[in-house]
Amino acid sequence: MSITTNLNNITSQLAEYVTLVAVSKTKPVSDLMEAYKAGQRIFGENKIQEMVEKHEQMPKDIEWHMIGHVQRNKIKYMASFVSLIQGVDNFKLLKEINKQAIKHNRIINCLLQIKIASEDSKFGMSNQEAVNILNSFEFRELKNIKVTGLMGMATFTDDEAQLKKEFTHLTQTFNTLKEYQTNNCKLETISMGMSADYRLAIDCGSTMIRVGSSIFGDRNYLI
Repeated sequence: MSITTNLNNITSQLAEYVTLVAVSKTKPVSDLMEAYKAGQRIFGENKIQEMVEKHEQMPKDIEWHMIGHVQRNKIKYMASFVSLIQGVDNFKLLKEINKQAIKHNRIINCLLQIKIASEDSKFGMSNQEAVNILNSFEFRELKNIKVTGLMGMATFTDDEAQLKKEFTHLTQTFNTLKEYQTNNCKLETISMGMSADYRLAIDCGSTMIRVGSSIFGDRNYLI
C-alpha cells in the first residue's frame, strides 16, 4: 500500500474535529512529500535536529509538531517555526519556550503532557502538577506561550481495558483543567492515540491523533 493510499484510508474515517498528525520521524523527505502531495500538512517529529533539517527542505505551509521529549537547550533551534510543542512536562520547559519565543516575536502553542501510562519510561506531569502550574502567577506572566491542550502517551500494551482507562483518565483531566482560562491558556486539544489504538482514543475523547507506521510503514531505527 502506498503512503497516499494509507493516508486517504485514515483521513476518510476521521470526524472533522479530529486532527491527524503524521508522525514522520526517521522517514526521508521523499516520503513526507508524498504525504504532502496527498494533502497532509501537519507532521510530527521527536528529534529537534531532524525536524529542523526537514523544515529547511520542505514547503513552508507545513505545521511542525514536536512530539518527543524536549531538552531545554535545544528549543532555540525550532523556536522560529514550530507550530505546537506537545511534550511539555515541566514548568522550566515552558519558561524556556517562552524565552525563545520572545526572540522571534511569536507565541508558541504548547500541550501539557500528563503521565497516563503505567510505564516508568514515559514522561509527563501529574494532574496536581498541571493544576499548580496553571494556578501560578509565574505561569500567567509567560506572554509568548499558549497552553492549548493536553497530551498523553498510553502504555505500550494490547490490553484494551488498560488503554481505555488511561485515555479516559486524560479526558477527565482535560475536563477538570479546562476551567483554567487565562490569556495564555485555553484548553481545546486532547492529543492521544497512535497507529495501533487511535480509534479507541477517539472513542475516549481524543481530538488529535499521532499516526506514523499506519501511514509510512514500519520505521527503520538503524539509520
